[in-house]
Amino acid sequence: MANANRPVTLAAIAGAHGVRGEVRLKLFGEGAEALRAFSVFSAGDRTLTLKSVRPAHQGAVATFAEITDRSGAEALRGTVLTVPRSALPPLGEGEYYHHDLLGLPCMSTDGSVVGEVVAIDNFGAGDILEIAKPDGKRFMVPMTERAVPVWNDDSVTVNAAFVE
Repeated sequence: MANANRPVTLAAIAGAHGVRGEVRLKLFGEGAEALRAFSVFSAGDRTLTLKSVRPAHQGAVATFAEITDRSGAEALRGTVLTVPRSALPPLGEGEYYHHDLLGLPCMSTDGSVVGEVVAIDNFGAGDILEIAKPDGKRFMVPMTERAVPVWNDDSVTVNAAFVE
């Protein structure tokens, strides 16, 4: 498994919501429901205990035990909420977390070094890997079995026909 202690960012506090310490969250994962799987988040140099979370316009609204008023909520604006990689649910065959692919070196099926995964996008038809070549140029590859036949914790292999 990828580094089990590596922090994974699931949300960021966008600001206060109301006067009782609720916070607005910008989500980076599967939505508000997915946050319920975790009870404790690292938030910079502190730990926050999730009391409740609900979907809201463009994100979620959450209550944490440690935040009891609006000023406390506002003070955390911009704080990212993370969990250790080991806290994420196990993956099924052929599944991956974007977090695990980012930063991995890329090789071509012909054995040449291609570059490094720098981003993963999804425009509606599936994930697309953005790969930075050593010369700084970037190209995109669909995350399909044909284009990316192999990936693991150490590297990504791209079909030579897809390398630009």
